[in-house]
Amino acid sequence: MQNAKPRTLQHLLDETPAIQERLYHNPSGGRFWPNVPPEFTNWRDEQRAWRETVALFNQSYHMTDMFLRGPDAFSLLERLAINSFDGFEPGQAKHLVCVTPDGYYVGDCILFYLEDGTFQLVGVGAIHNWVQYHAETSGADVTWERDESSRVDPNRKRLTYRFQLQGPNATKLLEKLTGGKLPDVPFFHFARINIAGHTVGMLHHGMVGVPGAELFGPYDEGSAVREAIVEAGKEFGLRQVGSRTYATNTLESGWIPNPLPAVYTGQALQGYREWLPATAFEAVSSLGGSFVSQRIEDYYLTPWDLGYGRLLKFDHDFIGRAALERMANDPHRRRVTLVWDGEDTARILGSIAQKPYGEQFKYFELPLAQYATWMYDAVRNDNGDVVGFAMWTGYSINEQAVLSLATVDREYAEPGSRLRLIWGEPNGGSRKPSVEPHVQTEVGVTVGPVPYAEPARQYRKAVVRR
Repeated sequence: MQNAKPRTLQHLLDETPAIQERLYHNPSGGRFWPNVPPEFTNWRDEQRAWRETVALFNQSYHMTDMFLRGPDAFSLLERLAINSFDGFEPGQAKHLVCVTPDGYYVGDCILFYLEDGTFQLVGVGAIHNWVQYHAETSGADVTWERDESSRVDPNRKRLTYRFQLQGPNATKLLEKLTGGKLPDVPFFHFARINIAGHTVGMLHHGMVGVPGAELFGPYDEGSAVREAIVEAGKEFGLRQVGSRTYATNTLESGWIPNPLPAVYTGQALQGYREWLPATAFEAVSSLGGSFVSQRIEDYYLTPWDLGYGRLLKFDHDFIGRAALERMANDPHRRRVTLVWDGEDTARILGSIAQKPYGEQFKYFELPLAQYATWMYDAVRNDNGDVVGFAMWTGYSINEQAVLSLATVDREYAEPGSRLRLIWGEPNGGSRKPSVEPHVQTEVGVTVGPVPYAEPARQYRKAVVRR
C-alpha cells in the first residue's frame, strides 16, 4: 500500500472556515531559542552589557540556514527580492525582503554572498520555504541545501556557528583577539580574520545596532572560537547573553521579527499552499494579542508598514513589483517604538499579587512578553479606532521602560503622540497553552523613534554616512 500523500497548508485551509481562528488557538505559543541557557548571569546585567561593555550572543541554533548554488542563483534571488541587486558582489550581505504578488510581506532574512558564489540565507520564519519553492518550480538552474534550526532537532550538529559581539568594547576585544587593527569593513560587508588559529568570517552588522560584528565559520570550530572570545573578554567586561535576554535586543534597535506571512489567500498562491506541508511554519505557528479579526487579510503587512520602504527598489523585475508600484503613493503605516506608561506597567505587573486568578491582567513575562509566534496587540486612538499593531514587546533595563515595536497610521507616528495599547486577549483569552485566564486592560503609550536607543540611532547615522 502506498503512503497517503502528506497533507498541505491548502488542505488545512479547505477544511478550516476561518484560518485566523485556527492560528489564534494553535498550541505552539511563543518562540523559543534552543541550546542556549536562559541566562548566564541575569537578564538585567546581560542587557546592560551591550550598552556599557560588550555582549556575546550565540546565534548558532535558532535560525535556519539555506545554501543556494548554481548559475541561476543570483537571478532567482533578484526576482524574489524587493531589494536592488545592483553591485551585489561576493563579500557582501543584505537584508533580503520578499513579498507576494499582491505586495504583502512573506519574510526577511540576512543574505550572504560568499566568496565561492554560494548564497547563504540566515533567518527565522517563512522565507526559506518561499525561496525553496521557487527554486524547485521556476526551472532555475540551482541547487539548495537547508540546515534547519535546532528547534527541529536540538541534538543535530549544525553546519555553521554564528556569534555576535555588541557594545562599546567590542572593537577593542576583537583587536585583542586578532592581534592588531581590524580591517575596515563597510556596513553589511564581511572579511576574514583569524581567531585562535581559525579563519573566521566577520560581518559588519549587529542585532542591537551598536558597534560590533557578527562572527561565523564551520560549526566544529565554534567552541574554540567562543572559548577564546570569553577568555579575552574578561578584560573588557564581556557578558554572555542567554536565550531569555537575546530576543530583547531588537527592542532598542527597532527590527520587528518576522510577522505573519501573507500566504493564506489569493489564487496566485494556491500552488505554493499546495506545496507547503501541513506541518510547515506557516501552518503550526500561532497568532496572539488583543487584535482579533475574522479576515486573515487584516493581518497582512506591506514593506512600508515594517520600515522596509528604504530597501524597496524598482530597478529590477520582481514578484510583487506591480502591486507595490500601485501602492507607492498611498498613505502607509510607519514603524515606531511605543513606550509604556510606568504606572500602567506597574499595575499590570502587580495584578498577579493583587487580583484573584482569572481576574488578573495577562501575565507579563520579563524581559520579553511574547506569548505567540505572531503578536498583534491593537493600538487605538482616543476615539477607540484601531490605528496600528504592537508586534514585539518587552522590557529594557537600559531604557528603564517597557517598549513595543509597532506599526501605526502615519498621522500618529510622530514622536510624542499619545495612543492606547490593549493588553491581553478578549473573552478571557485563547486556548494557547501560553495564555491563562485573564482580563484585558488599556495601556497608555507614547510614540518614540526607531531605533529608540540613542546609541543605536547614532550608530545608524554613522554607518549610513559611510
